[in-house]
Amino acid sequence: MLHGFTALTSEQASVARLVLAEEAAQRDHVVVYLSGAHAYGFPSPDSDLDLKAIHLARTESLLGLRPPTLTYDRMGFVQGIEIDYTSNELGLALAGILKGNGNFLERVLGACTVLTSPLHAELLPLVQRSLSRRVHAHYRGFATSQQRALTGSPTVKKLLYVLRTTLTGTHLLRTGRLITDVTELLDEYGHAEARELVQAKLRGERTALTESQRDRWQGSLAQAFATLDAAEQASPLPAEPAPADIAAIEHWLLATRRARI
Repeated sequence: MLHGFTALTSEQASVARLVLAEEAAQRDHVVVYLSGAHAYGFPSPDSDLDLKAIHLARTESLLGLRPPTLTYDRMGFVQGIEIDYTSNELGLALAGILKGNGNFLERVLGACTVLTSPLHAELLPLVQRSLSRRVHAHYRGFATSQQRALTGSPTVKKLLYVLRTTLTGTHLLRTGRLITDVTELLDEYGHAEARELVQAKLRGERTALTESQRDRWQGSLAQAFATLDAAEQASPLPAEPAPADIAAIEHWLLATRRARI
């Protein structure tokens, strides 16, 4: 499953494969997801490669005196292309998923996958069944932080991040389906006019937003937040993961670790 590579230029894809090969030589990836603007539907020629992974630590390393590193970060340029790579250990990611952490949920359930594994295939239905209204706090919190960023030096990217985050959260709460590409959600949730922002962002990562443009969009952003909050109240998702679903994920994690002793 390599959907994420279709969003990249040939040069970006080549660099992504090089970076993934280097990182995979150091840890076992369960899944690697192409996040950021590429997953959100508005990559520009100068967008970085935002590679977010989940890896599995060696079971022996979890039993010894020195705990393994749970998070690996890599930032820099490779062949002129900016790389932002993060990988989190499987247990840490699963704990976050049960708390409603959208960052980890998107790595497992998102469509922009660039590397998968049999473990990822096993994990998908378990995570899907564990979805709960806890995701509201994540998506509202992230959207709020992006909205605050608009008061400094506003850009089209920051405004689109607010819309993307609120609409992804809304759709997940309403339907149980995780869609990160904002262009698939704009019409359905009454923000078709934001396509002009998408077109502006496609031309450049740092496309500025004038104060008048920012003010014009305040009503739409307020509507997006209100729709997100209403989606939580009416969501068919449970308030929190069911005990049986938590137990199923823990059983799978333990079986996975035991199989690799």
